[in-house]
Amino acid sequence: MEAKTSSYALNIPTLLRKRNSSPDVPEDVDYVMSHLNDPNWDYSQPPTASTETFNEKGETSSWTDQSYRETETETASQLDSTRVGTSGVDLREAKVEFNDESPYAEVRAAVPNTDDPSLPVNTFRVWFLGIILSSLLSALNHFLLPRWPSVAISALIAQLIALPAGKFLEWVLPKRRFNTFGFVWSFNPGPFNVKEHTVITIMANAVYTDVYSTSIFATQRVFYNQNPPVGYQLLITMSSQLIGYAWAGIVRQFLVWPASMIWPSALVSCALLNTLNRNWGKKETKHISREKFFLFAAIGSTLYYFLPGYLFTGLSVFSWVCWIAPKNQTVNTLFGYNTGLGLGFLTFDWSMISWIGSPLVSPWWTEANLFVSFVIVYWIVAPILYFKNVLYAKFMPISTSTAFDNTGMPYDITAVVDENGLFSEEKYRAYSPLYMPVNLQLAYGTQFALITAVVVHTFLWYRHDIVRQFRRTLRDEKDVHSRLMTAYREVPGWWYGTLFVVAFVFGVVALQVYPSDFPVWAYIVALLISFIFVLPVGIIRAITNQLAALNVLAEFVAGYILPGHPVGAMLFKTYGFVPMYQTLFFMNDLKIGHYMKIPPRVMFMSQLVASTLACFICVGVQQWQFGHITDMCLPTQKDGFICNDVSTFATASIIWGGIGPQRLFGIGAMYNWVLYFFLIGALLPIPFYFLARRYPLSIWRYVNIPVCFAGLGQLPPATGINYSAFLTVGAIFQWWVRRYHFRWWLRFNYILSAGLDIGVSVGIVLVFFCLQYPKGGIELNWWGNTVWQNTFDAMGMPALLPNGTFGPLTWA
Repeated sequence: MEAKTSSYALNIPTLLRKRNSSPDVPEDVDYVMSHLNDPNWDYSQPPTASTETFNEKGETSSWTDQSYRETETETASQLDSTRVGTSGVDLREAKVEFNDESPYAEVRAAVPNTDDPSLPVNTFRVWFLGIILSSLLSALNHFLLPRWPSVAISALIAQLIALPAGKFLEWVLPKRRFNTFGFVWSFNPGPFNVKEHTVITIMANAVYTDVYSTSIFATQRVFYNQNPPVGYQLLITMSSQLIGYAWAGIVRQFLVWPASMIWPSALVSCALLNTLNRNWGKKETKHISREKFFLFAAIGSTLYYFLPGYLFTGLSVFSWVCWIAPKNQTVNTLFGYNTGLGLGFLTFDWSMISWIGSPLVSPWWTEANLFVSFVIVYWIVAPILYFKNVLYAKFMPISTSTAFDNTGMPYDITAVVDENGLFSEEKYRAYSPLYMPVNLQLAYGTQFALITAVVVHTFLWYRHDIVRQFRRTLRDEKDVHSRLMTAYREVPGWWYGTLFVVAFVFGVVALQVYPSDFPVWAYIVALLISFIFVLPVGIIRAITNQLAALNVLAEFVAGYILPGHPVGAMLFKTYGFVPMYQTLFFMNDLKIGHYMKIPPRVMFMSQLVASTLACFICVGVQQWQFGHITDMCLPTQKDGFICNDVSTFATASIIWGGIGPQRLFGIGAMYNWVLYFFLIGALLPIPFYFLARRYPLSIWRYVNIPVCFAGLGQLPPATGINYSAFLTVGAIFQWWVRRYHFRWWLRFNYILSAGLDIGVSVGIVLVFFCLQYPKGGIELNWWGNTVWQNTFDAMGMPALLPNGTFGPLTWA
C-alpha cells in the first residue's frame, strides 16, 4: 500500500527556510541543531506528531480498572499511521511545551502513555514471588556456570513464570484486610497487575547474571592455592555489587529522566510485560494478538533450537566453505567460525545471531556503525597482519582469546608464579614470553581506543546537556512518561548516600582485616576510575544499546600500580568496572520502572533486596561446590565442572598483574604499537563531530566512534559470523521492515525479539537437562554434528608450526 503524505510531515528544506521572530536564531534550524546529538530523533516527523502507540485507538488497558483512550485526532503519514496529539502546535510556533506521546517510535511501540496510580505495587505477592524467583535464578545460574557445556537461565523465563504464579496467588490467597499500626494491607489486594509483574521481573533482572567477585575466589583456590574466608568473600561481594546502586542516585537525572535516553533493551521487557498482561484471558478478533504472536514465536524458537543446538549443530557453525576444504589452513583462517575470521553471513542459530545482542533491539544506525568498524578492523587489517606474519602471528590461530608461549601452546600461568601466588621473574625468564594472536591484539587496541573515544565524544556532543541536567528535576522534564512519574515520591539522596557508605566500609573492612594483596588506596583509585566513566558510558548505552567494556582499562592501570600482584590486580579490576556495570544495570531497570510507572522507592528496595540475597546465595553455592564436587574446576572433572571462566580470569590476572603491561606494551615491548589506539580513539570523534555540525541532515550525524569500538568488545571469542549475521537480520527488521512495514514493526518487532530470546533460553535448558546432563548425556555422533569439528578451524591450526620454539631467544 502506498504511503500517504501528512500535512504535518516535516519538509526539511522548507523548514530550514522558515524563521521565527528573532532574525538571528532561525526557529527551525535551532530545532534541527538541538536534536543533532540524538541520532534516534526522526526529523521526518514533526515534534507534535506521533505514530500509532502501544495502545491503539479505541483499545483499553485491560489490566486496570479504568479505561484510557489515546489522542482522538488521526491522520495518515509517511509511516502508514500518524496521529497528532491534542497538545500539538504548528512547527512554526515558538515553543512546544508538552507532548502527550513520546517522540520516539521505539518507545511508542512498547510503552503506553497512560498510568493508573491506584494499582497496588508494594504487595505480599511481589515480595513472595520476587524473592523466590530471584533466589532460584541466582542459585541455579551460579551452580551451572562452571560446567561445560554451560547453560544460563534467562531472566525472561522468570518473567514468564511470574504471571501465572501471580494469577494463582490472586486466586488462592485470602482477601481479608489487616490493620497494622494504622497501615491497612492484605495478602490479596485485588487482581494481579502489570506493575506487580514488573517489580518481580526487575528483581530477576538484578540477579540472573553471576556475581563477578566469585571468579576471584575460585581463581584464588584453584590457581593460587589460597582459601579465602567466607567473611572476606561476603564483604567483597556485597561492596562490589552494591556500590554501583548507590551511584544511581547521582546519575538518574542524566540517564533515566530525559526522553532521549530511550534504553532499547528496556523496551523489550516493557513490550513483553504489556503484551502478557493486557491480553491475559482475552481474545482479539481483528488480527493476531501480540500475546498469541509471542507464544507462537517462543514455542517455535524453543522447538527449533533442538535442530541447531543438538540434532544438527552444523547449522549453528555453518562454515560450509571449511567443510569443502577442511585441511586448507588459509581457507579455514578466512572462513572459519571458531578460530577464523568468519567471512560469511550464514548461520541458522538464533543464539549465534544474537551473540552480541538482539539485532531487533539496537537501532539500525548503531548496527551499521558496528559492522563498518568490524569490517575495517577484523576483515581488512587483521588478515593483512596475519598473512604478513607480523609479530609471529602465523604461529598462532588468527582469532582466539588464549595467549600462547614460544612453543605455540597455550600459556601456562602456573609456570611463572611462586608458591605464594606472586609473579616470579626468574621462572618467567626460564619459561617463555607471552604471545597474543592478531585478533587479541586488535581487541585490546580497540578497547584502548574506546576509553579515549568515550571521553572525547561525550565532551563534544553532550557537555551542554550534562551541565543543563545538573539544574533540572523530574518535574522539569516535558516527556509524558516523566510527567506521569511525578505522581510518585522519588528516592531521597540520603538513601543512596547511606548505601554507598555501608558498601564502601564493607570493602575497607575486607581489605584491612583479611590478607588481600590489595591496599585501600588502590581500592579508592579503582572506584574513582569506575565512577568517572559511569556517565559517558551510560549515555552511549542508553542511546545505542552498546555497552563499553572498561575491564581492560582497569586491568591496564592495575598492572602499573600493582606490579607483580595478580590477586591484587583481580580485585582492582573488579572494583574498577563492576560498580559502573551495576550502576548501568540499575539504570536499565530504573528506566523499565520509569516506563511502567513503578514507584521509585519500591524499585530501590526490590533491587537492593534481590542483589543482597544474590551475594549470600552465590557465595554459599560456590562454597558448597568446592566442598562437595570432586576436582572442582580441574580439567579432569568428570561431570564437566571445569570452570572455563575461572581459567580466563586467571590468565588475565597473570598477564596484567604478573607479567604486567610494561613488559607487553611498554617502550620497546613487542606490543607497544597497540598503545597508539589511545590516540586514535581520542582523535577520530573530532572530524565526524564537525562534519555533522556542518552538514546536520547528512549521514555524518549517525557516525558514533564509541559505538564503533564498543561493539567490538566481544571479539574474541566472538567471530565474524556473529557480526555479519547480526547485521543481516538487523538490516531486515530495523531498516527494511521498519521503513516499509512500519505498522507491523511497531506492533510485533520487540515481541518477536523477546519470543526468540525466550525460546532459545528454554531450548538450551531443555537440551541440557533432558539430553546432555542425565547419565553422561546422549550424543548424536553423525556427520551433521562432526563435520564442522573436523576442520583446521575447530582445531585452531596455525599457519606455521615452530621448530622447537619461535621468537626472541632472550626476554625480560
